[in-house]
Amino acid sequence: MEIDLVIRNGRLVTPQGVFNADVAVCGDKIAMLGENLSGKQEVDASGLLVLPGGVDPHVHLEMPAGDIRTSEDWASGTLAAACGGTTTVIDFVEPEEGQSLLDALEARRHEAEGNAAVDFGLHMTLTNVQENTLRAVKDVIQCGVPSFKLYTTYEGFALDDADLLQALDGIQQAGGMALVHSENDGMVRWSLDKLAQEGQLGIADYPYSRPALAEVEAVQRMIELARLTETPLYIVHVSTAGGAAAIARARNRGQRVYGETCPQYLMLDASRYNAEDALEAAGYVCAPPLRTTSDQDALWHALGAETLDTVGTDHCAFTLKGQKDRGLTDFRLVPGGLPGIESRMALLYAFGVKTGKISLAQWVSLCCENPARIYGMFPRKGCLMPGADADIVLFDPNRKVELSSEFLHEQVDYSPYSGLQIQGWPVSVFLRGKRIVDNSEPEGCSPGGCFMVRALRAS
Repeated sequence: MEIDLVIRNGRLVTPQGVFNADVAVCGDKIAMLGENLSGKQEVDASGLLVLPGGVDPHVHLEMPAGDIRTSEDWASGTLAAACGGTTTVIDFVEPEEGQSLLDALEARRHEAEGNAAVDFGLHMTLTNVQENTLRAVKDVIQCGVPSFKLYTTYEGFALDDADLLQALDGIQQAGGMALVHSENDGMVRWSLDKLAQEGQLGIADYPYSRPALAEVEAVQRMIELARLTETPLYIVHVSTAGGAAAIARARNRGQRVYGETCPQYLMLDASRYNAEDALEAAGYVCAPPLRTTSDQDALWHALGAETLDTVGTDHCAFTLKGQKDRGLTDFRLVPGGLPGIESRMALLYAFGVKTGKISLAQWVSLCCENPARIYGMFPRKGCLMPGADADIVLFDPNRKVELSSEFLHEQVDYSPYSGLQIQGWPVSVFLRGKRIVDNSEPEGCSPGGCFMVRALRAS
């Protein structure tokens, strides 16, 4: 066997353990792990952690929001992902009114192919339960998209309980999985109307428009609806202690429920909305909102206890100037979402692993293997084993960086983590055996990302 690339002398981090080994690559696949391997090209990883490429299961690139679009397109967003050690992202298809699911899927793939710097998958959004929509679910799965996004809130997206049951049943019958944005629509509407009547629409008032109870109730309700239909369920962007606890209870009784949280809910809290500068505060408007430090502690505990499965970013970037500044005196006009696609893995290392909240093995599970397993890409993605794609990250645990929009490669004029000094950052990234990041900067990072055809496991 002719070995094209050997990464030597590194410390491999896997969910099964941490050990010293060389990684041999043939073509675009990992060929073997071993000692004293040699190849046509050799990279010395002494002093570095060797990880599988990260998998971010929740991003929004080139996404329309009313009369604007996210500042991040497929090219810029996936380049930033690569620089942060993420080699696979999963984005969303949102069919337009009257557009078939398959036509929407084809159009969304066309946007990404030829522009994405890393590999990508797609989730399909269901906004109605018309007969032709549910009939197309099986066809969408056959095209490699077995995960379907449902909403319990947002005009034009929200389904009531009866429609949610129909959607869940259709997804289950076709062999798919539901992922859900869970907030009680009635609670959100009531809270928003009350704030509007009282004239409390400044950025500091925003978190009260989407109370924690709205998430907790909707998470618990979705779990029971999915229990009735026996549908695999994935709760996105869990931000509350109550939401995490509901997922843990369901898992303890054997229900197939997965939970995701995001760096912003682990690192940031609602005090950010009280910044003196309203423009700065607007940068933190996202749904669900940032919560309390008690919620942060509960989420970290759930990650360590392995009752939450993944950390996605929900990367949804809008610029402060020209986009978020349209709502400084009325938060209803602020486009919701935070950037964060590049810093995810480093933040989890610096504030999770280094503080003892999670182990090295759990770090790789949360950021790499678990999302690949849950969403039907394992063992091609998310692991360091023979036959897997040679998506490999060399991570320097000693490199110190200060996060800022100038340092990061995200196409947005701020970072919610600006000024944060962290230790540990990716220095080299390989996508299917090709180096696309060197010394933490893009190198040959051409738009070579491929669409991932995914298939869910039976359990």
